[in-house]
Amino acid sequence: MLRRMHVLFLLLAVLTSVAIAGGKKKSSLPPYVLTARTVVVLIDPDAGASVEAPLANKTAQEDVEKAFMKWGRFTIVPGTPGADLVVTVRKGSGKLVQPTIGGLPTNDRPVTVGSTDDTIRVGAQQGRDPSIQQSGPPDVGPHPQVEAGEAEDMMVVYRGHVDRPLDQPAVWRYVASDALHSPNVPAVEKFRKAIVEAEKQLKSNP
Repeated sequence: MLRRMHVLFLLLAVLTSVAIAGGKKKSSLPPYVLTARTVVVLIDPDAGASVEAPLANKTAQEDVEKAFMKWGRFTIVPGTPGADLVVTVRKGSGKLVQPTIGGLPTNDRPVTVGSTDDTIRVGAQQGRDPSIQQSGPPDVGPHPQVEAGEAEDMMVVYRGHVDRPLDQPAVWRYVASDALHSPNVPAVEKFRKAIVEAEKQLKSNP
């Protein structure tokens, strides 16, 4: 009888601890993401230009920037020095292995101006951002290569205001077919929902 009571007591204690832990669910995003207000959108430095669709990554970058602008929570900045969050995009080809052109200055771009209904983005990134490094031999120029990786679209979020942000652990990642497809850009919508959910958790468990 005493043994049964002891087992029941232990079971009750375990269930109670699980209930307490469940009541204090930790936010899925760190606090600095919720307070961030500036973002830079980059093409994944390791992504080559597709032979079949050479502008796919550049188009995805611009579509993601427009989606962030439409959202209205963040201000787009042209480089990593002023960015609270660093976002990289990579357009999938539907193939795990594909021929691409590497060594291109993917994130070097002239002055550009983009706008939505009520926001304006001005980009003026000139030259290579020293905080962003491509893997492999540096400065070899454009060259053919075989690229292996995700077959689907990918958007990754990193913390800004740190040394070499892309070498740090990712804060948030979304990989799916047509995740960067315009005009809805599901990856940005998923990130928006993740922030909304994190803020709800923070309010319920301050």
